Amino acid sequence: MPQSVDAICPRWASVDLRVALSLECSYAFKIARELSYPSQFLYLIWGIGMTFSKIACALHIATFFFLALLCPASAQIVAIGGSNTQGRGVSSSESYPAQLQTMLEAKGSRMRVVNAGISGDTTTGMLARLSSEVPNGTKIVILQFGTNDFRRANFDPAVRQANMASIEQQLRARGIRIVHSDRLVWAALAAGMKQSDGTHLTVEGHRRVAAQLLPSIR
Repeated sequence: MPQSVDAICPRWASVDLRVALSLECSYAFKIARELSYPSQFLYLIWGIGMTFSKIACALHIATFFFLALLCPASAQIVAIGGSNTQGRGVSSSESYPAQLQTMLEAKGSRMRVVNAGISGDTTTGMLARLSSEVPNGTKIVILQFGTNDFRRANFDPAVRQANMASIEQQLRARGIRIVHSDRLVWAALAAGMKQSDGTHLTVEGHRRVAAQLLPSIR
């Protein structure tokens, strides 16, 4: 008659390690009791192996998060603006925020650039979405207010000024450094780096803006 696990190894019976190990190991013990020898030990070994495999996996994950705390992912940069920030007329990888990211990586920087440009956006829109677009941990915001305000029928210069002042005030209150890109965009357009519509930057124009922003990112 096949021996039971308890008979072969009394220690397992006297000290109920099924509780001490894990649910998987407990289940292995339970099933092992119903099998014949040597299947009992094969299943038992499998159960213990699965338990320690999961423990090792948990330790691996814990180590990953511990290292992430010691080496926090990069300081974050958010670029807020209109179509010339979004990159209208060029691919997403060719916009100046994306090209700035590439240049930072080439320098070995771990800083991450997020493109929060929206084509046609006004300062009113930028102010409304500021808190959602600029998460905690953001170190730098690149502001490109653009000229969409002037295209609105109900344009009010006082509202534009108030919006810009409020955006900058909120960012400074959070300790976020501000870098302006409007003049860089206008200079690139004036240098002829514009698409056929005369309003939006070419790929070369975006590259020029990114290169000129690079020294300000620190």
